[in-house]
Amino acid sequence: MKAYSRPLLLIFAVLLIDQVSKFWVKLNMTIGEDIPVLGKKFLIHFIENNGMAWGMEFGGDYGKLLLTLFRIAAICGIGYGLHHMIKNDYHKGFILNVALIMAGAIGNIIDSVFYGRIFSESNFYEKATLFPEGGGYAAWFHGKVVDMLYFPLFEGTFPTWFPVWGGENFLFFSPVFNIADSAISIGVFLILIFQKKYFKEEDSKEADKKLESVEN
Repeated sequence: MKAYSRPLLLIFAVLLIDQVSKFWVKLNMTIGEDIPVLGKKFLIHFIENNGMAWGMEFGGDYGKLLLTLFRIAAICGIGYGLHHMIKNDYHKGFILNVALIMAGAIGNIIDSVFYGRIFSESNFYEKATLFPEGGGYAAWFHGKVVDMLYFPLFEGTFPTWFPVWGGENFLFFSPVFNIADSAISIGVFLILIFQKKYFKEEDSKEADKKLESVEN
């Protein structure tokens, strides 16, 4: 059971920070409102989306429901994989990265499944309320994902010779995201960066097992 403590603690910590930040934004800000953190380079900017991470959309009510069900199935698969990795003593860094991805997926699932029932609608004029008398703004599994982290680091204009976008304005970095999105991205990024280290150790363990079986 000790091997499960660090991954579970990491998942709990990410979920706590993610949900506390979303509850605060939902209850204290209106849609489109900005709170500067580091001037104009880092803002708390409240938006909601119906779809995937980083504000991407997956159209319509049925699309939203299918996406939510797919996320739940994916979390079950990741959870089973994480259990297998811990049980078979995979690289601890790899396990923690998978735990990060799982925590992020769960964080956005909570929004999709529950927020439509427990919050009133957020708009440009009024803040949402928790457990409104008339009920929530959407059915189960149809809640919107809360995003708030915005880093518009710099803007400029593409040179006229630049393909496709020549002469057009650009903004870097334009996506608005949340803690759950960050956890998923960090987990995937670290796996890509350290995959040789992670899987080299697993290959070595597999070779040792095969050698032991031959010797026995």
